Amino acid sequence: MLWKALRRFGRKLVRRRSLELGMAESRLARCLNTLDLVALGVGSTLGAGVYVLAGEVAKDKAGPSIVICFLVAALSSVLAGLCYAEFGARVPRSGSAYLYSYVTVGELWAFTTGWNLILSYVIGTASVARAWSSAFDNLIGNHISQALQGSISLNVPHVLAEYPDFFALGLVLLLTALLALGASESALVTKVFTAVNLLVLGFVIVSGFIKGDLHNWKLTEEDYELAVAGVNDTYSLGPLGSGGFVPFGVQGLLRGAATCFYAFVGFDCIATTGEEAQNPQRSIPMGIVVSLFVCFLAYFGVSSALTLMMPYYQLQPESPLPEAFLHVGWAPARYVVAVGSLCALSTSLLGSMFPMPRVIYAMAEDGLLFRVLAQIHSDTHTPIVATVVSGVIAALMAFLFELTDLVDLMSIGTLLAYSLVSICVLILRYQPDPDMKNEEDELELQEETPPEAEKLTLQGLFCPCNSIPSPLSGQVVYVCSSLLALLVSVLCLVLAQWSVPLLSGDLVWIVVVVVLLTLITGITGVIWRQPQSSTPLHFKVPALPLLPLLSIFVNVYLMMQMTAGTWARFGVWMLIGFVIYFGYGIRHSLEEVKGDQPPLKSRAPTLGLDLSRSCTPSI
Repeated sequence: MLWKALRRFGRKLVRRRSLELGMAESRLARCLNTLDLVALGVGSTLGAGVYVLAGEVAKDKAGPSIVICFLVAALSSVLAGLCYAEFGARVPRSGSAYLYSYVTVGELWAFTTGWNLILSYVIGTASVARAWSSAFDNLIGNHISQALQGSISLNVPHVLAEYPDFFALGLVLLLTALLALGASESALVTKVFTAVNLLVLGFVIVSGFIKGDLHNWKLTEEDYELAVAGVNDTYSLGPLGSGGFVPFGVQGLLRGAATCFYAFVGFDCIATTGEEAQNPQRSIPMGIVVSLFVCFLAYFGVSSALTLMMPYYQLQPESPLPEAFLHVGWAPARYVVAVGSLCALSTSLLGSMFPMPRVIYAMAEDGLLFRVLAQIHSDTHTPIVATVVSGVIAALMAFLFELTDLVDLMSIGTLLAYSLVSICVLILRYQPDPDMKNEEDELELQEETPPEAEKLTLQGLFCPCNSIPSPLSGQVVYVCSSLLALLVSVLCLVLAQWSVPLLSGDLVWIVVVVVLLTLITGITGVIWRQPQSSTPLHFKVPALPLLPLLSIFVNVYLMMQMTAGTWARFGVWMLIGFVIYFGYGIRHSLEEVKGDQPPLKSRAPTLGLDLSRSCTPSI
């Protein structure tokens, strides 16, 4: 009895959501076109970092080779973006990575993904709101912060902020009201701010190429000596590198690329618009790809202009662009930069706030969060309760809390979502077609592989006899993908935590890495040899299984760079989430309700993995 009870409990954790193929009827308003989605993706991704990050990375990590850093980071982000694009074409519903995980790897992983996305969006909203408030305060001479610090001081280091930020509180509440009005209204505001931001960045790029000097990309030690002459009797390049286009070497270039990767985070908000896009199966993939391309051009152009206008070692990380214009004699241009920075912060703030209630709504509608959060306003067709609740929580965090120590939690949540989406693409592409329930398809499969031939053999792993996916081949890919995710995680942990003995030639660690790479290569080969689904989609990830595997590696490796304190805070957040899931969600899940009902004799074609056929193998 105990074994049966544990087995039933385990099945609940891995039960999967089934979705009707095509666009299901939505309770939300389908009012967003492809341009709206591109503006949302660009606005969310191309935040204030473009005005600050380029200076920081160029001065301390990469020098002029920052342009290559952004290229490498863009290519890494595209790996995750392509996986999101395929799922956007395959699953045109709200929920983003949460829903994609629910369809493919089960309820517990789906809840974990959604719960961490909520954390990422809340912290992102609060931190951007405080940045907006700080940027505006700097423009007016820091009068707001000085007044509040003198009259209201919170004095709880590392927990509460130095002073309550009333401006950030009001800003988040104002945008919450805008989001509650409707998706089309918030999309219009996003398009306006994004357009202004792109115009300002265009001005920066053109100015940089006009006033820039190509010599700043090939500086020498003598140039630095001349720059500091008269300031000190002695000089040393020290941390400033060795000059040239790549002054900090390959190691600095890779460190810079890892930092620049986070500049492309945010495009995934497009995937939450599945029930509000007019043609989601086409516009979501196109929106993701186009927005990443536009963001890369902007980052590439701004970093090029910045490093051409002045030597990289003279950049000011806090305000590189105003200092660069001052250096070339265009001091008034700093006001243009200030306008662009505020517009970028505005779109970034909207980009963090827009997907948050959509994920909460999707989870509540599935019963994993409290059902009241799934209420839709009858006039605006927005998830009104989820919008208000999430907005108020984010506003209070921006009002009271010190967010510096929490920002890394955003990265864990986002990278976890990216990794799971890549795994889901890998699994789902090799499953039997969801519409292969008609007699012709079943007959074709039976003709290719009679029942007695459907057995797992070593030869069958690398030379399957089917040309179309079967339940057995789907099981093989599911198990192999799980093993692959585990081995890649171990490899990334070794590379991140024991890189010093590895680089010093420690034989033990070299053997460990070689064994892991051999196993990963072999399992990848097994997946590659399995037949793929031929279901027509508007977009499919090319070069499977290589591209999703590379995406998983990049994301997991970056996660392994997080500190122990960040992982401890992540554990506390997950503990709160599991209390909610095991106390409420597991019993109120729609899949639980469906399980209590007698099965229907006829069902519409569905998208999802059938537990009985492909995802609980006994191999």
